[in-house]
Amino acid sequence: MRICYNVSAMIANNALNRNDDKLTQSLKRLSSGLKVVEAKDNPAGMAMGKRMNAQIKGISVATQNSSDAISVIETADGALAEVHSILQRMNELSIRASTGTLSDDDREKVQDEVEQLRDEIARIARDTQFNGETLLDGNFDLKGYTNMEDVKVGYYSDYVTTGTYGLTGLTVPLDEKGEIDGTGLIGTPVTGLGIGDAVGNGVVTAEMPADATITEVIGNKIKITSEENADFEINVKVYGDPNSTVAINNMQMDITGIGAMTMQIGANEGQTLDIRIPTISLEELNIKNIDMSTQVTAQESIDNIKSAILYVSEVRSRLGAYQNRLDHCISNLDIGSENMTAAYSRIMDVDMAEEMTEYTTRQVIAQSSMSMLAQANERPAQVLQLLQ
Repeated sequence: MRICYNVSAMIANNALNRNDDKLTQSLKRLSSGLKVVEAKDNPAGMAMGKRMNAQIKGISVATQNSSDAISVIETADGALAEVHSILQRMNELSIRASTGTLSDDDREKVQDEVEQLRDEIARIARDTQFNGETLLDGNFDLKGYTNMEDVKVGYYSDYVTTGTYGLTGLTVPLDEKGEIDGTGLIGTPVTGLGIGDAVGNGVVTAEMPADATITEVIGNKIKITSEENADFEINVKVYGDPNSTVAINNMQMDITGIGAMTMQIGANEGQTLDIRIPTISLEELNIKNIDMSTQVTAQESIDNIKSAILYVSEVRSRLGAYQNRLDHCISNLDIGSENMTAAYSRIMDVDMAEEMTEYTTRQVIAQSSMSMLAQANERPAQVLQLLQ
């Protein structure tokens, strides 16, 4: 027996320290509710859990973004519903003014109402906003440009290849109203330049389909489509003096593919949805110069108004498709968030029942270690009995 070094007490003290560390760790887990309180508890689990947590929080914000996008669509669609109602009223008035039982004085009264309705459509398009952003003035439609002052790019479909197109050899006649005279234009092939050819002040980078033709003329708009590529559609707006012609030669047409409202609907880069809201204007609806003061002009207005109704219907149909897609997007985000949260919980959250059992065990062992340390500290004193 030795008294200089109490090895038994050292062994009991080391055991007590180890048990106390484990007891402290168990207390941290029970008090925080987390299985991984510090990085040392589970380095790989900590890294995985934090990455998952960032994804979960990102999904939560993406869900809010998608809901905001639905609100934008509902705002625009609500305004377009009123435009629809106005156009329906104008259609009734045009049919009414086309009958022979009305005098020209009566038609003047009809024209007065039509002008007020037309101004209201313009006001709705100008004043419909969401969070200060005007929705119906073409700010959120795909943009395109030309190198000619009297030729503009209107609508083009989502599937038109972006780049620079070259057009040439097309003469567009205008009637007494300054609108395109579609007689003889419909079915006319559109001559495009090949990739690499010089056009305007640039070079052609995207080629027009070989069978591109003019398939429709409404007001100042020419619709160019392709049977071979059914998704190809470009509307070109042509302006000029009444009873004149506009020659389109070596025209440069830049299709940018940008301009739509880009919504972040996912937690990662590139998970976006582009919402395009076509322009709503008197010019686009082809009702800017509508006239019902005579029976002849009233009859001509019927087709214009029906075309405007069709245009607004197509816009609303597109918006409805966006909204349905966003509804499914939100459902998918909610499911993803639910499953990822469950996985994150398995990594980071402590099982309280299991940890409480561990805590109780460590507490008993710690008490036992204290008791043994006390016994070991008494052993050197017992050696003194040999000196009596």
